[in-house]
Amino acid sequence: MPVLFNFEVHTPYRYFYSGKAQAITLTLADGEIGIYANHAPFTAVTAAGILHIRENDGNWRIAFVSSGILEVKEHKNVLMVDCAEWPEEIDRERALEAKQEAEKTLSDANFKFEIDKAKEKLSRAENRLKVLGTGKKSG
Repeated sequence: MPVLFNFEVHTPYRYFYSGKAQAITLTLADGEIGIYANHAPFTAVTAAGILHIRENDGNWRIAFVSSGILEVKEHKNVLMVDCAEWPEEIDRERALEAKQEAEKTLSDANFKFEIDKAKEKLSRAENRLKVLGTGKKSG
């Protein structure tokens, strides 16, 4: 029997996820991480990317998450992000448009802040499209 832990995802607009998980994987500001039960406590900045949640039944669910903060504690792990979306909530056309706009901005940008903002927008759009193309991860 796998060891489970409590996991929650919060956005400013809704309580996105709450449940028992076997594992989660996501992108931190400095790379990928996997979290299992009894992980050492820490707090970290996360980057926009794909959140994988291995649920109690062993199946994986995926979602797009924007950047935020991950707090791993002894009894509960909480991810706080500006935006979280299940695949069925993502508008493919809107994501494609955002990707094209970001690529155009990147090619036309003259200042570092413009480049950084466009790279962030491009990352969000590409990760949304990856979530749509990935579906569920197999056990």
